[in-house]
Amino acid sequence: MEGAVADYLEHASDRHVAELRELLRIPSVSTAPEHGDDMAACAQWLLAHLERIGLEHVRLLETGGNPIVYGDWLHADAAPTVLVYGHYDVQPSAPDELWDSPPFEPEVRDGRLYARGATDNKGQIFAALAALEALLAVDGSLPCSVRILIEGEEELSADNLTAFLTANAGTEVLEADLALITDSGILAAETPGVTTALRGMAAMQFTLRTAASDLHSGVYGGAVPNAPLALAQLLATLKDPATGRILVEGFYDDVRPIPDEERRAWASLPHDDAELAAELGVTSLAGEEGFTTLERMWGRPTLDVTGAWGGHTGAGLKTIIPAEAHATVSCRLVPDQDAERVLEVLERHLRAHAPAGAAFTVDWILPGCWPIVLAADDPAIEAALAAAEEGFGRPATVFRAGWSVPIVELFKRIVGLDSVLLGFSLPDENMHAPNEFIRLDVFDRGVRTYAAFLANVANR
Repeated sequence: MEGAVADYLEHASDRHVAELRELLRIPSVSTAPEHGDDMAACAQWLLAHLERIGLEHVRLLETGGNPIVYGDWLHADAAPTVLVYGHYDVQPSAPDELWDSPPFEPEVRDGRLYARGATDNKGQIFAALAALEALLAVDGSLPCSVRILIEGEEELSADNLTAFLTANAGTEVLEADLALITDSGILAAETPGVTTALRGMAAMQFTLRTAASDLHSGVYGGAVPNAPLALAQLLATLKDPATGRILVEGFYDDVRPIPDEERRAWASLPHDDAELAAELGVTSLAGEEGFTTLERMWGRPTLDVTGAWGGHTGAGLKTIIPAEAHATVSCRLVPDQDAERVLEVLERHLRAHAPAGAAFTVDWILPGCWPIVLAADDPAIEAALAAAEEGFGRPATVFRAGWSVPIVELFKRIVGLDSVLLGFSLPDENMHAPNEFIRLDVFDRGVRTYAAFLANVANR
């Protein structure tokens, strides 16, 4: 990075943190209708900020839901165009009582900025904007042309985004050579890198009913089936407790094996099972037999019960035999699994194994997104690795991630646009949980990384 840009960022660091705190104060919770005005306020804040740092054609793009904040700078005629993606909506903050400081009153403690959205994704998209600001302020231009898309429903669903991309594929607002996805992370503060694969996701909620209504446990006990017990029996059929293997017939049919080269590379990464268990507060790690922890998290599919309930859940005793029980099941998918097919084989298994006397119905299904693998030798990823090494001052690596970022697959399938996943969120920063935070020193390195990446893309 040029010295003048680095100097500018150093002098602007405190102001950037203050501006990020302004953005974090807005409770832009997309899943809660009562925050509709806050979503609009957040979009307007970003519009004003894009104009303030020198971007052009700044406006809102309607989606049928929360709008997309758009801006561009398109004067680097001989260089590629980079579409920078992020999102301004955040997860709900509940349970608020578990936060050490109010979730929408950003607070700095020990070099960390605590607030909902600090790392997912306001901190990271703001870092990209800070890099653009510095380049424009120092050079009066950008090394490559840039479009900005900041959406407001990443934490809600991809329906409106999918419709927007479909309607606008081939139009000017999506015209780019590659997408820079800020909604991503690194392994550790000492291990910067670029994500080259993401797992997909599919989910289902279902109900078991064993009677027309709850029944008196004294009058009918011993004579009728119990819905929560039936649910427990059904859920127990999903996995082999000895091996951790998923027992749904056909579930593994399309799973692409992890290449040996990647398995060897992952084995060389800094990782300790005991440290991870202690960090997470679990007595031991678990998973599919025959695979390391990193292989389970990055390269193997999962099936998890994310919720199960039925009967009386309030305080005290209610002597009933519950008539209904419910569960949600979520799967993380790997190449070449198809989300819709996985849901089909899962439903078939659940129907076939529902205990006698328990009627099975599906409440809803969500084929959330498909897994994707990016080419590690792509010039754009090489540019990102070089930028991460420059920004963090350490060698950078490629790695897979266990989470899902639907926009990557949508950009590829609908728009034909390849992506680079370059972010700096860390696994322990409590995204989606109380006390979410971002490390301010990592934030500063992230800003420098984004500035270096744009220069690298132009040079390569």
